[in-house]
Amino acid sequence: MNVENERWGHIPLLHVYKESLREQQVPVVIFLHGFTSAKEHNLHYAYQLAEKGFRVLLPDAHLHGERQENLDEIQLSLRFWEIILTSIEEVAMLREQLIERNLIMDHTKIGLAGTSMGGIETLGCLNVYPWIDTAAVMMGSPGYVHLAKAQMAQYEARGFKLPITDVERMQMFDTLRKFDLTLNPSALNGRPVFFWHGVQDNVVPYEPTFNFFNALKKSYVHDPERFQFMTDKSAGHAVSRKGMLESTSFIAHYLSQ
Repeated sequence: MNVENERWGHIPLLHVYKESLREQQVPVVIFLHGFTSAKEHNLHYAYQLAEKGFRVLLPDAHLHGERQENLDEIQLSLRFWEIILTSIEEVAMLREQLIERNLIMDHTKIGLAGTSMGGIETLGCLNVYPWIDTAAVMMGSPGYVHLAKAQMAQYEARGFKLPITDVERMQMFDTLRKFDLTLNPSALNGRPVFFWHGVQDNVVPYEPTFNFFNALKKSYVHDPERFQFMTDKSAGHAVSRKGMLESTSFIAHYLSQ
């Protein structure tokens, strides 16, 4: 198994693949990490997927990993949506790099997955990129506007004054609406999506994501296996080993078809 620390354009990433597939055009999985995490923290997902014959890219998000700028967690939190929107843009850049490097063709399958912030980014990408073939979302939330409003309310309830004007706040919500999958659920277009979420999650609430899944189940009635939600009743904000294995198996199944 090869794990290469590379830089594609301005994006540092880990490139994971079997040596025998180095130059081959095989399906690709882009895996997005969580808030305050970094690319190397998800190597266990990459190993499972690369073992099954896929190429895996683990990028460092804006202001994370090799791209960190010595911000504390509060400063980073205030730039949460900037980080997410940058990651969504960079997923398209990584696809362009894959084509330029002759590692995929236009029809080569691409999967996208992520944990926490990475799961939120994955759902935003599904809203705007029809070329994503399958996705796995661990502890993500599709409701960008709802989540942003809840985060702001939480800060303000603590007496923290947000450095944002009312006009900027409305502009931010307008931007987030473009990526909010709850406002455009038809964008899924029957693509296979796997969700994992712990009921006890106090970082990204379980209920809104589960409600979204239930509301959309009917659009997958002819092939319910393509739309799955794995609930862990005892888990908080950490994916179980079983969840990791199920998510990688799901992606591998649909990328192999």
